[in-house]
Order: sequence, then C-alpha cells, then structure tokens
Amino acid sequence: MATTDTKNAKKTEEKKTKSGIPAASAKPASASNAAKKPAAKKAKANNPATKNTAAEKPTAAAKPVTTGVDAKKPAAKKATAKKATAKKATAKKPAAKTPVAKKAAANKTVVKKAVKKKTSAKKRPTANKAASMKLKGVADIRRYFHKNEVPIYFISATNFNLLGADEWIKSFKFVSYIECFDGLHPNVFSPKEEIPHDDFTSIEDINNYLLMHPEVQDYLKTRSKGKKAGKAMFLMFNEETEKLAKKQGLEIMFPSAKMRTFLDNKVNTNRLAMKAGVPCVPNVLSEVKNYEHLQKLTTKLGNDLVIQTPFGDSGHTTFFISNEAEYNKYADEIEQEKEVKIMKRINCKGSAIEACVTKHGTVVAPLMTELVGFKELTPYKGGWCGNEIYPGAFTPELREKARKYTRLFGDQLRKEGYKGYFELDYLIDQDNGEIYLGELNPRVTGASSITNHAVFALADAPLFIFHILEWMDVDYELDVTALNDRWSTEENVDSWSQLIVKHTADTIEYVDQAPRSGIWKMFDNGHIQFDRMDTHRRAVESESEAFFMRITKQGDYLYEGADMGILVSRGRMMTDSFQLNARAKKWIAAIQGQYASTIVEDKRVLAQELSTNLMK
Repeated sequence: MATTDTKNAKKTEEKKTKSGIPAASAKPASASNAAKKPAAKKAKANNPATKNTAAEKPTAAAKPVTTGVDAKKPAAKKATAKKATAKKATAKKPAAKTPVAKKAAANKTVVKKAVKKKTSAKKRPTANKAASMKLKGVADIRRYFHKNEVPIYFISATNFNLLGADEWIKSFKFVSYIECFDGLHPNVFSPKEEIPHDDFTSIEDINNYLLMHPEVQDYLKTRSKGKKAGKAMFLMFNEETEKLAKKQGLEIMFPSAKMRTFLDNKVNTNRLAMKAGVPCVPNVLSEVKNYEHLQKLTTKLGNDLVIQTPFGDSGHTTFFISNEAEYNKYADEIEQEKEVKIMKRINCKGSAIEACVTKHGTVVAPLMTELVGFKELTPYKGGWCGNEIYPGAFTPELREKARKYTRLFGDQLRKEGYKGYFELDYLIDQDNGEIYLGELNPRVTGASSITNHAVFALADAPLFIFHILEWMDVDYELDVTALNDRWSTEENVDSWSQLIVKHTADTIEYVDQAPRSGIWKMFDNGHIQFDRMDTHRRAVESESEAFFMRITKQGDYLYEGADMGILVSRGRMMTDSFQLNARAKKWIAAIQGQYASTIVEDKRVLAQELSTNLMK
C-alpha cells in the first residue's frame, strides 16, 4: 500500500507485495514476506525462509527444473476406440445369401439406434440434474462446499493468505513451499526434497517451481478426478503459471494473468476509478522528462508531491518530492516510465477493504485500519506491516463512503471482465476528512486472513467462498444487498489485529532457534510461553494469547526485511492516534526474543567503519 503521508521510502533491492510471501533478493538469505512482494537470494546451504509469507530454500543448482511428461490427449484415445468398434462390427457381418446379409445389416442398424438411445438416456438425467441444481442463499452455499468433491488447492509460498479455508471447504488442500507447522497441519502438503532451480525473484517463481516439482505433480495425480486435477488459487501467477497449471489439469480460479497485470498498474487503477466515480487524491497522469517539466505539470497540485510508478508495492516505488534535490535522487526511475501518477501530498492515514465481484453484485467486507512503517516491525518507512478490524473503526460516514466506493469500483471491474476477490487501499485525509482511493490489489492479500476470520464471515461465509463459487459451475442465488447490510453493522464485527514481524536490523544472521507456530501465552511480566499447537487462529481465547505463524525457521537466514512470522491476537494493537500500543510492543519484543541467531555479517558495523574512514 502506498500512503502519501510518509517520508521517502528507502530504496532497496527487495520489492514487497501485499500478499503474503517472499521473493528472491541479492542477499544470501531468502525472504518470507507476509504481505507485499519481496525478493531475496538464499545462502547456498541451509533453507532460508522467504517473505510475504514465504521463504526460499537453498538452491541446489542453476539447472532449470523439468516439467515432467505431457498428459495423453483424450482426442486420440477416442478415435482409437471408435476404430476398434468398427472392426468388431465388420468381423460379425454374415457372408451367406444376399437377403440374409440385408437382414443382418438391418438388424445392425437397429442395434446401433438402440445403443444411441440408451447412451442418450444415461446422459440426459445427469445434464438435467446439473441444469436444475440451484443454490438458494447462504445456507445452500455453505452446505454445497461442505459436501464438495472437487479437489481445490491454494498453491503459494505459505498458506497464510487463505488460512482456515480447509475448514469451510471439503477437499481443499494447501500446497506450500514453506512448511510453517512442522508437518502438523493436516491439510498442508509441502515437498520434502529440494530440486535444482534458479534463484527465486518473485512469488510467481515459487509457484511455478511448485507446479514443476515431481512430488507436487504426484500429489495432484493421487487426488485427481479422471483427467482433471481440480481447481487452484494462487496469490500471484503469470502466463508461465497458467501453462504449467493447464499441463497438470488444473483450472486457475482467477481472471487471466494478462488482466491482473493490467489492473495491477496504478495508472490504470486511477483511470478505472474515474470511470467508476470513485475519488482519487488530486493527481496528474503523465510522462515526466525532468524537474522543470514536473513543475509545469503540477501547477495546481502544489510543491509537495508524491510520485508513483505503475508497478511496485509497500512504498518501494513511491517517491516524495518537494524540491529538485529530492527529485534528482529518483530521477532515473521516474523518467524511465512512459507514464507515472503524480499526486498532491496529503496528511493521511491508511485503511483497507476487501470485496468480491460476483454475478449478483459486489460483496463488501468491513473497513480495516492499516499498520504502516512502524520501525519495530519493518525497516521500510512506507511498508505495510499489519491490520486491525474492530467495531467502530473510523466514523460511520467514512465507513459508508468506503462501502459505496468499493461497490462502485467492483461494479466497474465486472464491466471490465473481472470477477472474484480484490482489495482496495483508501487514504483518509486528516485535514478535511475526505477518503480517496489509494490502490487496487486484484487478488487475495495479506489482509485476507483477518477479513475471513472476523465474526461476520463466520456468521455467513468467508469472502473467499463467494470468490470460489464463481468458478464452481453451479447456479446460485445471493441477496448481495442484504449480505452487505448485515456485514456493515457493528454487531457483526469483532476485534482482531495482525502484525507482520520482520527482521529490522541491517544484518545477516543464521537462525539457531525459532519459535513454533501455534498459540502463545503472555504473562503479566511481559514474558511469553508456547501454550499449545493449533492451526486455528480463532483458538486465541483472550488478549493475553496470540497465534504465531512462523515463517523463518531454524537453519534459515535473517536479513533486513525478512519475514520472521505473523502474530494474530484479539483486540487492538494501535491507539486511536494510529500508534503502536503498549501491548503490541510487548508482543513484538517477546516473539522476536524467541529467536536465537548467529550474526554472519553486520552491515551496520561496515557502514559505521565506512563513515569513519570518509571523515578522516
């Protein structure tokens, strides 16, 4: 998410995406970002964990991974069967007198017709049954998924983003690169052996690796129904993912990668908002040639500006410009783009809302606060690092505006051909109270876990259920207006917070000890203790407990920006003035204290030595 009230974001080698996984970076350790798209190289030995909720394991070789054997073509099989039947019929043809032969031929024709009728009779009831099946409302939809027989997968670096989906959908499994639960999660499959692969540079690389892994391919085959392996969701995917999924017989439950790339473009998002009637921060969309050209473009926006390039997340491609010196720092990145978004800088707070485009309208979840740039959680000044959901978040007027704008934007997405899950970041101007669209994430995100575990989702169904329903080839009825009205009431919202805990020091450290995933308990003195293994974050009973989902494990490497894990608890973690509260600080310090590591390289010391030498 990019907010316009933060300072210049530090330029790093890593990108982050609000999703829940890591990508590769130039550092020896792999990343595991639970939110926005990171990248990190791993050390040759040991298995470094990656971000956005994913970690990279050590590369065995640079040799490309093979994709396996192609599936047989059904068309060829069908033709062969037809040919065999014809031969069989010819062999039975009598060779007696002509009249007899004619009679036999006549009989043969009758047999053929009878067979055709019989086949038709068998098929007809199935077709009629499918045509007549219609789910009428939320209760039918819930029952339908509890009886589901179609194999459904979430394939990603970790299962963080759709945590708990297996409890709502029968035959739902997670295929994860990082094993966060030490093999104790009943519905997570993670390949045991690492096969040679190139360094991961994105979440897409991780997903493509998984689809090419022999263990994953074998697992899909054991659960397939005939030639169809089932349906799959991905946090991030590209055209290569689409090809690999098709080869394995998987249907991707998202619009095409091409469409998602188009929508990911911040400039395109801005234009869609204009078409939908959703306000954006006053802005100009244009190419920028130099600082003088920028000044001419922004005479109505003032001197304090925010420039965003089309792609990039978590503050890494958001530049705050108020003079020529600041512009020159980022001139190369700004001027290489054909078009950028130039905004007036406002004093704002961030918020997020998730929704789902369905055939019956846009289902909208409640508005959440966003945690951004806290130094205790992230080294990135504009970096997303968590969310809160609670009754009374923001004023009723702001909540209503956010719901209205989200419905309008969702309806516009449907006109563009999009369907399914999406998330919008809103910027709330602290000076005039206005709410503006920040950016669009056309996917499940790092905030999805908190959305889908709140009480409104349990009372009806999680938002991801309505997304998956759009790909289940079943007709259904849904009163979207009534659903949105229920979800907008404070009675249907309980209080939850999640913190994305990153390694904030500029060091590279080998992890000797890491905390387990599960429920942890805090004592009155601020110390914590592992209480019990659980994969259900709702098992947290009070604010003195928290669910921790470990990303970086023993044997991995920590480096600046690496995800250590996700901490989820009941109640709030921020004050009303959007600062970390005392409880949040205690939990952060306590969970970080459960890690023991050996420093491999301290870049802080190197930087200090360099600074000292320059001053001599």
